[in-house]
Amino acid sequence: MSTIRGARERARIEVTAAIKDEARKQLAEEGAAKLSLRAVARELGMVSSALYRYFPSRDDLLTALIVDAFDAIGAVAERAAGERAETVPPAERWITVACAVRAWGLAHPHEYALIYGSPVPGYIAPMDTVGPASRVGLVFIDIVRTASRAEDLAVPSLAPELRSDAERMAADFAPDVPPAAVAALVAAWAQLFGLISFELFGQFNRVVEAREPLFRQAAGDLARSVGLRAVKP
Repeated sequence: MSTIRGARERARIEVTAAIKDEARKQLAEEGAAKLSLRAVARELGMVSSALYRYFPSRDDLLTALIVDAFDAIGAVAERAAGERAETVPPAERWITVACAVRAWGLAHPHEYALIYGSPVPGYIAPMDTVGPASRVGLVFIDIVRTASRAEDLAVPSLAPELRSDAERMAADFAPDVPPAAVAALVAAWAQLFGLISFELFGQFNRVVEAREPLFRQAAGDLARSVGLRAVKP
């Protein structure tokens, strides 16, 4: 029985992967809003009822694709942060992670658009996506935390109007990081992904040619904005 069960599990894994692969093709061709379980089933030579045993609804399939994308970009960030972590200054680690995240986005534009582009009409992300979505942010938080513990963090200024928000955010996801640095982290995170989105979605066309140097310089500026010591260009 265990052999039969193992074969069934492998078959299910393979079919699930095939469904996701076909769905990603649809994302590239039609966009997330037009993702259709019936179309996926048709392309795979399956009847719709069979596909529903794997993904009961379009939203279930979208959630699986979103979680996969967040996990993929999160793994890239974690690997980049872990390389020579003991010898690389925090600011340089920040830049390395930012550049790795940008490279993933450029290599996977449709998956990037799924998680950082326009919301899919009618789709509400479940709690299953929260953990995977946090992975990149937690890497940046850990870099700042490491600098703070080493007393090598120049805590940025904080507008009095932001004090309450900063303290709440710090308590929620980085209690051992100064609130002012947490507020700066949130702003830097938004700006980093804004830069990637501008490049990926064409806003830099006919404006910026040296996009990688621009991004690297901006990543360094943002590292300093959160209090990380400057690194040489």
